[in-house]
Parts: sequence; structure tokens; C-alpha cells
Amino acid sequence: MGTKHHSSSDLVSDNKKRRRAAFSKIDTGIEANECIKIYLVSSKDEVDSQNSFRIEPVDLNHFFEDEGKIYGYQGLKVKEYKGSSGLLLPLDHLLGLLLALLENKIFQITVWLSSVSFHAYADISFESTSDGGKGITDLKTSLQDIFAENLVDVKDDFLQTFSTEQHYVKSLVSNSEGLHEDTNNGNSDRQQEEEPAHTEVFRVTGTGVGLLYSRLVPLVLLLVDGSNPIDVIDPRWEIYILVQKGQEDGCMRLLGFAAVYRFHRYPDAMRLRLGQILIIPPYQRKGYGARLLKTLNSIALSENVYDLTIEEPVDALQHVRTCIDVQRLLAFKPIHEALGPAISQLKHENLSKNRCEPPASIVEDVRKSLKINKRQFLQCWEILIYLRLDPIDKYMDNYVTIVSNRVKADVLGKEAEGAGKQLVDIPSEFDQDMSFAMFKSAGDESSGIEKEADQGNVEEQLRQLVEDRMEQIKSVVQKVSADRA
Repeated sequence: MGTKHHSSSDLVSDNKKRRRAAFSKIDTGIEANECIKIYLVSSKDEVDSQNSFRIEPVDLNHFFEDEGKIYGYQGLKVKEYKGSSGLLLPLDHLLGLLLALLENKIFQITVWLSSVSFHAYADISFESTSDGGKGITDLKTSLQDIFAENLVDVKDDFLQTFSTEQHYVKSLVSNSEGLHEDTNNGNSDRQQEEEPAHTEVFRVTGTGVGLLYSRLVPLVLLLVDGSNPIDVIDPRWEIYILVQKGQEDGCMRLLGFAAVYRFHRYPDAMRLRLGQILIIPPYQRKGYGARLLKTLNSIALSENVYDLTIEEPVDALQHVRTCIDVQRLLAFKPIHEALGPAISQLKHENLSKNRCEPPASIVEDVRKSLKINKRQFLQCWEILIYLRLDPIDKYMDNYVTIVSNRVKADVLGKEAEGAGKQLVDIPSEFDQDMSFAMFKSAGDESSGIEKEADQGNVEEQLRQLVEDRMEQIKSVVQKVSADRA
């Protein structure tokens, strides 16, 4: 068999052909979380300054389709790239960043959000766009999904809002009802002394709710995990804004807000439910959230509503709420008489299945007098018991037992340790999804093999829940004890 020989000129020609037959690079995109920075600014001098306050959104990716990535932009300018609070990124993130820079993918979208009027401006710089197989992301539409009509197209127009709308908050409060916290709301003298100075809460109702909330909803979407905008058309929504007065320029500063829903309770009562609450990031951890909650407690009392509840509170909010309620309960005289039998029971009886629950009469008294609902009161009750146990170490095993019993009851239900209910599909000529039977087995007949297989996992989850609950209790006790000292 012969071989085919090539001249040097043929080889050069073939190499050129091979170089020309290259595949175009596939655009893998970049996550929105990696390339968008949002700064909260209170004056036009803070715009374009990297020293301005940067807010950390919960998740920007879900505002962008295609797995939260941005496609089709080349040559966008990189200003800087740091992690949260200016900290350097981990090594694996840095390597990914360097690779992205070499591929000319990383770019910076900087959004400036005014804390004066809550308008926003997005600064985007790039050289070109091209479709690398995934299309070209419509950045304006995606950003408008967050900022809506608050997004200003022209930078100069955005800068002018710092002067044209410098009295925006002041105009809000001029048409709103000023509220005052009830100083006899179960707060200690030290707590009242530590209240944030020069602040006042105002209630916005009616058409003002929609106008105000349209300015605030971007902050809700960016900073409250899993949040959805409220229905501003429903007249039962009210917004309470916390405002700081006494600014040098005569303006007022909005520090935070709470959205509260009023709904009817049969036959003739009203209930208040806190749906959303947010303290704007620069003012967090300064007592303003507690200030809002205490005002809502005062409103619930003064208007004699049935109770005040909070819709799915995050851990930080629940901690503040519980600290406030425990202080109020400690100032409620009937609570101390009710605690006596529970403390005695914990010290002397077998608590294998006991939860040392409060008597029904005190649960109702607390609801009527303090507007604390039963679920919240039961959590406070555990903390009140902890505070009364002295020395706590001597009775800690029994105390953990009652906490464990309550957690188990909440998670598994009252029949967790007894017979179980089962659903069994029944063959039918009708809708199969609607054909079933429920029966309750006696003793250990209920899926014994499945129970044995799952028991270890369930017990481990319960153990972790009890540990978490004990940490929450100790954290509240530490705070309350410090305030009473």
C-alpha cells in the first residue's frame, strides 16, 4: 500500500484552512448576583462613589430568566469586584473571576438607589452586544421588574431628584396620622430611656398606601426573602412609617415601614396581621424595628382588636418580638401567679410527656390584656419558666424535656406516639385522585417497618429542632436579663 506525500506549501495551505475553520465561542452568561451592585445614596455627591452604602440583596438571579444569567454583552467595564462588606472572595471564586475576565465576560451594572425619594438609576457601560447562542438579555426590562417606575433613564434627571424631592417624606407625613407609643405598654424605665430619639411613627391609609408602597416595593423585593408585593387596591392594608425628624436641612428621613392588614374575626372583632416589616439597611440594629413593633402593640391595645399576629416572621424579627413580649408579660401581674404551679410541677414531677402548659384562663387573659396570640404566648411561656428557675442548671434536664415535648407535639401532632392515620388508594372507575379511604390503625400496626426505617432520621431532626429552640430561648433570656439589670 502506498502513502501520499505532501509538499511544504500544501502543509502551510492546510494549516491556514484549519485556522479559518474555528467554532464561535458559546456565551455561557454571567449570574446577575455576580455583576450587579446596588448602592443606597442620600445625596448626589454619593453617586459614583464606591464608599457609598452598598446593600446586599437576597437574590438578584430570580429577576432574570435563563437560570438567572445575563447574556450577549461584551467589553463591559469592570470597576471593582469584592465580596460582601468589601471582603475578598474565596480562592475558588477568585479563580472563576480571573477566568471570566480572560473570556471578557465580567461586567459591572451599578444601581444607585435614592434613600430620599427611592428613585433609582442604573449605570451600564459596554462596547458591543452579540448573540452567542442565548440571545441578548433585555437589561432594562429585567431591572424594571425590580424598580418599576422608580427607575430613571437619564442620570441628570436622577441627580435632580435629590433637590426636587428632598421633602418627599415630609409631604407624606403631612397627610398621615401621627402615632405615639403607649409608655405603659409593659416596658421598663431603661427601655424607654433607650428608645431612638427624634423618631415618630405615622399611619398611611387609603389611596396613600398605593402611592407610598410603589416607592418602597423595590426594597421589599430586594431585601425580604420570599416576599410578594401587597395588594394596594385592598383598603384593609395600612402602612406605618418610622420617620426621623430634626435633620439639619429640615428634611425628614424614612427609617423603615410596616405593612399591616386588618381582617374581620367573627362575630364582631378585628385582628391585625403584620405582613411586612423592613428597616432600611443603614439604620438596622439600632432599635428602630423594636420601635415599630411597640407602636403596633399600642395600636392593638388602644383599638381593642382581638390580637396581633405576624405572618411568617424571620428569626431576627421573631427574636425582637419575643424580647418585647416577654418584657410585657413580666410586667403583667396575673402571669406570676400562673407560673407558680408550672414551676413546682417542673421541679417535682415526671415530665416524660408533660409540657407544663399554662392554664387556659391565663392564655385568654393575655390575649385580652396584651393582644398576644396563643402561639406566641406559648413560646414566651417557656422563656418565663426559664427565668423563674433558680438555679437553672439544677433543673435543666427537666426543662429541656418540656421544650422537647412541645417541639415534638408541634411537629408530629398529639398522636405522634400513638396510632397513626393512613390513606389507602381504592381502585375506582371514577376519578382516581378522588378515590381513597382513611383508617386509623391501633397500637403498633401502623406501618411498623416504615416507622422503624424513618425513626432514626425523625429523631435526629427533632433533636436539632430542640437544640435550635434552646439557643433561641437563651438568646432572649440574655437580652431580657440585660435590659432588667
